[in-house]
Amino acid sequence: MTGEDQSCCAASRAADRPSRSADETGRSAPGPIERTDPATDDDSRTKAMVRLDGGPFTMGTDSEEGFPQDGEGPAREVRVDPFYVDRHAVTNAEFLEFVRETGYTTDAERFGWSFVFEAFLAEADRDRAIRNVDAAPWWVGVEGVNWLHPNGPSTSVLDDRELLKHPVTHVSWKDAVAYAEWAGKRLPTEAEWEYAARGGLEGRRLPWGDELEPDGEHRCNVWQGEFPEYNTGGDGYRQTAPVNAFESNGFGLYNVSGNVWEWCADWFSPTYHRTDAYDHDNPTGPPNGDARVMRGGSHLCHESWCNRYRVAARSKNTPDSSTGNIGFRCVVDV
Repeated sequence: MTGEDQSCCAASRAADRPSRSADETGRSAPGPIERTDPATDDDSRTKAMVRLDGGPFTMGTDSEEGFPQDGEGPAREVRVDPFYVDRHAVTNAEFLEFVRETGYTTDAERFGWSFVFEAFLAEADRDRAIRNVDAAPWWVGVEGVNWLHPNGPSTSVLDDRELLKHPVTHVSWKDAVAYAEWAGKRLPTEAEWEYAARGGLEGRRLPWGDELEPDGEHRCNVWQGEFPEYNTGGDGYRQTAPVNAFESNGFGLYNVSGNVWEWCADWFSPTYHRTDAYDHDNPTGPPNGDARVMRGGSHLCHESWCNRYRVAARSKNTPDSSTGNIGFRCVVDV
């Protein structure tokens, strides 16, 4: 795989782009990060969050393991202000509360379909498949798929109460922003996300160190076996895992590697951080673009194909795209 090939990470609606306007794709959305109301000591928003002190840290990597085309390097010192961050990705249960209170309609529901990893598509819904992704045929667009019906319209996150503890998926960047605004929060900047994911460790590949499975112990939910032919589920999960599965990192955050990709606030660029316009103090990425940053990798990542579960790894997708392996977590300003 090359760093230019993003399609194994998460399929994109970009193929449909000519039929939609700039407003619909989100390109016209404002670039600057809109800060939240500062949190107070007894703020209800932060009960399930961790307060991080912020400060300087080394972002990115110079490792040859990284994908130069993604703009993982060069490693550079940046600084972030203190902030609160969700201990885990937003769950199906939390998103359900949001939808019930607001009546919100996700992008997947508006379009009428979303991308499913083909092996996970419910047998009863095989006739609802409308397209495969040419570069990654394991991704298939399926009618009736959305956050509530993740593997086909015949499936539901309400079928098993345990699924309510899993991360919400099939949410676009715009859906994530809508939830965050409702909750009085926002999406993290890419710098905030990496600072939080590193858990206080400098220069490490992963939130816990350099080895994917130290002493044979599984620390995250990624593909086990040979991608994309078969997944042994050796880490305990063949699809998503509960948001608090596995050991937390040094900051008490769960699943910042694997499980689901997490949307960040920034527009994606592989080169912007190398320009004079880049601000190393609370960097927020370029002022505009076509795709938003995703971080953390997912349960579909495998070292032989896409090892983007590393803390310095990056990916991207259009703001209206949704798949079965993209979620998000939120932050609040101090």
